Formats: sequence, structure tokens, C-alpha cells
Amino acid sequence: MADEDEALENKTVLVRSGSHMYDELRSFRTWFKWMCVDQSSPSSACLSWFVFSLLTVVVPWLSHYLLACSECDADHSRTYGCVTQLSMSSVAALSFICLSRFNKKYGLRRFLFLDKLCDESETVRNCYTQQLNRSTKILFFFVLPCFVAESTYKIWWYSSGGTQIPFLGNAIACILELSSWFYRTVVFFLVCVLFRLICYLQILRLQDFAQVLFHVDSDVESVLREHLRIRRHLRIISHRFRVFILWTLIFITASLFASLLLTTRPNADLRIYKSGELALCSVSLLAGLMILLRSATRITHKAQSVTCLAAKWHACATIDSYHWAESEFPPAAHRVDCNNGYNGSSDAEDVGDEEDELDNTKFVPSYAYSTISFQKRQALVTYFENNRAGVTIYGFMLDRTSLHTIFGIELTLMLWLLGKTVGVS
Repeated sequence: MADEDEALENKTVLVRSGSHMYDELRSFRTWFKWMCVDQSSPSSACLSWFVFSLLTVVVPWLSHYLLACSECDADHSRTYGCVTQLSMSSVAALSFICLSRFNKKYGLRRFLFLDKLCDESETVRNCYTQQLNRSTKILFFFVLPCFVAESTYKIWWYSSGGTQIPFLGNAIACILELSSWFYRTVVFFLVCVLFRLICYLQILRLQDFAQVLFHVDSDVESVLREHLRIRRHLRIISHRFRVFILWTLIFITASLFASLLLTTRPNADLRIYKSGELALCSVSLLAGLMILLRSATRITHKAQSVTCLAAKWHACATIDSYHWAESEFPPAAHRVDCNNGYNGSSDAEDVGDEEDELDNTKFVPSYAYSTISFQKRQALVTYFENNRAGVTIYGFMLDRTSLHTIFGIELTLMLWLLGKTVGVS
């Protein structure tokens, strides 16, 4: 089935969609060029791979082997530098390769599904454009605090005599190391934020799908076609990101295990001067992983909420039809107030923003099912029950159960490591 999806996707994506310079992706393209990850031309691709090789491979290697400072005091020796550099470089390399493949194969507009927005409602287009403009802020929200902490540590390490390189060499080495750390972190979080952005678009589509289900002119065929279109997009997203999510999970888990093996040795020196950078690296990687898992789990939960919505739609229609069968003009006590929620207005205020079009406690308006027979409604509900949509990794659904399992394992490792390094438990 996955091969068929890939073949179908390759057939429909043979030509990269054209885009002009002053469109909604102008800030993204500027950011890509500034970070040297833009590969829209041969010259920019060569520059991109050169910067990647320099800041992801060469600088960390030189930092570990030439600036190990074996003759320094206990506060300046880099006992955990190998694990830190290897963890950051491996995740950054995975992110860069996946990002290069996405950009080369699909182009930025097609990769972000902007070429499909013309088929969506105005609400979906406006909300997605707003979220697109906020993506850079979200990226810096995660990167800047970690970069400030890393900069503080590196400046202290070089300025306090961490190496015997002359002052000018110290400044250059410090700038190169900070540039390498910033580049690797940004590339990793960039892919995570792009995945979050694409998942947000699918959530908007699912919320818009609820309006299609309740539309007065909707029938079972139109509802089914819209749901099949959403399921196809979710399968495309799963196919594009499954390698990245799986290997990110493997690399980060292996990094945490390796860190624990080093910090639980009997003679391990766990002062914050030596192990703080290791803890900072683990926190950064785990934050990116949580962005991926939360986005995938959220869209899976919303996609599976369609089944509950359709079941409620079918139940309201059945109840209403029995009321009308008993009497041509049913009494007010037997009629369902379709415009209000099941609870009173005070209960609705207590709920706050937790309810939306997909997950709520409101009755379904009667006009949404007045022309649809019982058999068609039952067939549609049965279809939803047996065709649950969501983000998958090689057939495994990323739902709340899988999130709880992965989060429990990663959080246990993370808290253990923080308790050993910086005294947080």
C-alpha cells in the first residue's frame, strides 16, 4: 500500500510548482538563504553542502580533537564532549538530508501544501497563512534560550583559560563553535516546525470538514469524498516524514542512553561546568522530539474525532426521526435544541476553548441530516469506525497511547540525566 501511495504521489508531483519572489513564502526563502539551506540553484546547493560539512562535521571534529584541553583543570576538561558533538551532528545531518530531499523533490510551496490552498475555504487559507507567518517566531522561541545558555558557557570556557590558543585564536574558535551549535540546532528545529505547520493545516481541514458534514446541501457522497481527500493527505505526510521521525527517535534515545552510561560511572565528574553542556544538548533534542510527537498525536486525535462526530450526527438524526414519526408536531419537551449545547450556558463557559467543531458536546442541527436516509448514515458511520485516519510510521499509528509510552521512556531518561548533571529530579 505504501508503494502505491508513493507511485501515486510521484505521478502527481512531476513538476515543481512555480512561485514568485514576493509571495507568502518570502520570509521562509530569506531564512533558508541566510541559513545556507536553500538549494534552488546549483551554486546555492554547493554553498549549502559546504556550510553543512563545515559546521556539522569539520568544526565539531576539530573542537573535540584539537580543543579537548587534556591539560586543563577539572572545570575546563571536556569529558562529555564526544557524546554531545556526536548527538548534535547526527540529528542535524538527518534533518539537513531530509530537508534537502524535500526541497529538491517537491519545492517549498508544494511541500507546505500551499498549491492546494486554492481548493480550501477562506477560513482555512487565512488561518494557515497566519500560522505560516508565526513559524519563524516559534522556531526562535525554542532556539534562542538554548543558544543563550550555550553562548554563556562557551564564552566563560574560552575567556577563563580553557585553552592555550592566543586571544585572537580563542575568539575565532569560540565564534566557530557557537556558529556550529546554532546551525545544527536551527536545522533540526526547522524541520520540526515545518512538520508542525503541515499538521496544523490538516487540523484546519478537519475542522472545516465538520462544517461540510453539517452543511444543508451535503450528502453522503460529498462527505465521503472530502474525508478520502483528507486521508490521502495524511498518508502523504506520513510517507514523507516517517524516516525522519523514526530516526530522530532512535538517535535521541541512543543519545540519552549513552549519556546515562557516562554519568552513572563510579568515577564520573558531574559538576555543572563539565556536564552542563551535555544536559543542554539533551534538553534541546528532546524539545524537538516533543514538537514532532505532539503535532502527530494531535492531528491523529482530531482525525479520529470524526468518528465520534459522525456517530453523534447519526444519533441526533435517528432521535429526531422517531420524534417526528410519533407526531407530526412533536411537543416542545421532546424536541432537541440543536443550536445549544447539551449543557447550559454556564457549563459552556466552563469548557472554554477546549471544544471545537470536531470535539464538542453540541447537538447536530436538524437540517444537516434531513434528506439523508438511515442506511446511508449508518454506512458512513461504519466506514469511519473501520477507517481511522492519522499520522503513521510504517503502519504504526502515532496516537495518544504511543505518545504516552514514548514520552514516559524519554522523560524517565531525561530526568535521570538531569538529576545526575544539574541536580534536577
